[in-house]
Formats: sequence, structure tokens, C-alpha cells
Amino acid sequence: MKKVLVTGGLGFIGSHTVVELQNEGFEVVIIDNLSNSKIEVLDKITSITGVKPSYFNIDLRDKAAVKDFFANNKVDGTIHFAAYKAVGESVQKPLDYYENNIGSLVYILQELKANSLNNFIFSSSCTVYGQADELPITENAPIKPAESPYGNTKQIGEEIIKDATKISDLKAIALRYFNPIGAHESAKIGELPIGVPQNLIPYVVQTAAGIREELSVFGSDYNTPDGTAVRDYIHVVDIAKAHIVALKRLIENKNKSNFEIFNLGTGQGNSVLEVIKSFEKVTGQKVNYKLVDRREGDVTAAYADTNYANNELGWKTKLSLDEALLSAWKWQKTL
Repeated sequence: MKKVLVTGGLGFIGSHTVVELQNEGFEVVIIDNLSNSKIEVLDKITSITGVKPSYFNIDLRDKAAVKDFFANNKVDGTIHFAAYKAVGESVQKPLDYYENNIGSLVYILQELKANSLNNFIFSSSCTVYGQADELPITENAPIKPAESPYGNTKQIGEEIIKDATKISDLKAIALRYFNPIGAHESAKIGELPIGVPQNLIPYVVQTAAGIREELSVFGSDYNTPDGTAVRDYIHVVDIAKAHIVALKRLIENKNKSNFEIFNLGTGQGNSVLEVIKSFEKVTGQKVNYKLVDRREGDVTAAYADTNYANNELGWKTKLSLDEALLSAWKWQKTL
């Protein structure tokens, strides 16, 4: 049984990936400092899969703690989710984002090299493209100057990993997600932001549930069909499954180079207003929203060209926007 470390494994995408890993027979070790997650998620994962993952509460900014972990735990692969992830917040707190997202990555890579552990998957983001010149966005699209410190940490992170693969036996895959949404079909795990949500879907479901008074739609004057920003919304379970495929690719030495990059999206763009209408249609719940000014750091439109991931990884999305939104609502109702 292959052992896999999942950092940030109690977070939104991390927890869904842990479930899929366990369903595929991997032994999972989680590191999570609970800065944006809850310990209860560990029991929820266990109740879904029937297997309790090993868990360590480690802050990855603690270099000595990271060193100690890898000295005592041999893993066949590492999937690195742990990072701060809110675009707007990163504009307000850039130094926190650089310290957390870059520092922890460097410490992990140093220990992987020191312990000759070679399989690494990086949680990257479509934010590395900024406002792309052409849509849909391929993996060969130029990397623009980042629109936010968060986006910059993903750009820098990829560069660091690429450099690390040149001086060691490290094999790495960066998965550039578009907009992950939805929840597990069991409604036992889902997106659970601490405090006020920074992402659209948690804010939509919390507004529909009466927790938030009103949803602010940032920007209604974009050059899009209805004036609101367009994104590629992908079900979190589809994203989780892509990590399993990527991990097996590395373990089985099927990678074509030591550093590979894949877009994870549906290949379709939906505007904010389309998402709200879709949510209202599948749930029967009205969402109270208002149009407000644009938000700093946001781009007009971003959606993926998924051909490379489809053909090279043999991975495709299976779940629709409607299914993702309905699952997010079912999850919200359990809270």
C-alpha cells in the first residue's frame, strides 16, 4: 500500500482528495494546522471511507517541525494543498501570504530532497495566467504579472518547484485549478470557510440560507454577455480525482518530464449571474444579491482549455455545474 502525505488535508479540496485516495487504496497521512479548517473533518472523512487517516497538527512554517516529520515518515508521494488562498485577502496581507505559501513550500521541498522522496503534486491555480489574451486558456498561455499576491505565490511556487526538479530526482506535477465548487455526495464534507466567505459559492449558499443578508456581485460592467465576471466552475470531486491520476502517473514513472503542468477545469465559462440563476433553478431558493463595484485583483474572464489534461492524463470532468451547486446546497443544509 502506497503512503501519501496530503498537506492541508482537512481543507476543502484536500479533504475530498483524501477520500478519493483512500477509495483507491492509498494510505494517507494528513498535515493540517487548522488555520482554515476544522478537526471534525477528520471524523467525517473516516465515516465516508471507513478508514481513519493519520493526522499531524503541524504548522509548515515551522522548519524544524517539517524536518522532524520527514525524518520519521517515509512517503511515496506528497500532495501539497496547504496555503492561504483568498485573492482579496492577499491584497490586504501580502507578507502573510508570501511567508506561508512560499516558506512552507521551500521547507517541504528541502526535506523531500534530503530524504530522496521524489513524487510531488502542487496545488496551483489559473490565477497564474492573469487576464489571458486568448480564451479558452491553454497550458502554454503566457504567465502574466500576477493580479494579486495570492496569484504571485502560485507563480513563484511553480518556479521554485521547476528549479528544484533540475537539481534533484524530484518529479513534480502542478495542477492549475480553475474554480473548485461543490461538496461530496454524502454532504459530510464541503467548503467551510472560517469567517466571511471570500469565494462565490459559499457566499451564495450562506445568503440563500439566511446567514448572509446579501450577496455582493463584484462588477457588472465587464466585457461579458451580462457584464459580470466569467469563471470555469469545476466540481471538487472531479478535481480530487485528477490528483489520483496525477499521483499514479508519477509513481508509475509515466511522466514525460520532471515538471509537468495541467489545467483542471470544465472548459466552459459561466458568469456570476448565470451561477446564481443555476443555483436558484436547482434548489428552488432565491438569492438576494446586489451589483457593486469591481474588486481589486479580479480578472474579466477565465476558463480552461482541457484538451491536454483530457488526452495526456486521461482525465475528464464528469459532474455538471447544476450538480455541483446542488451538492453545495445539500452540504450547507447539514451545517
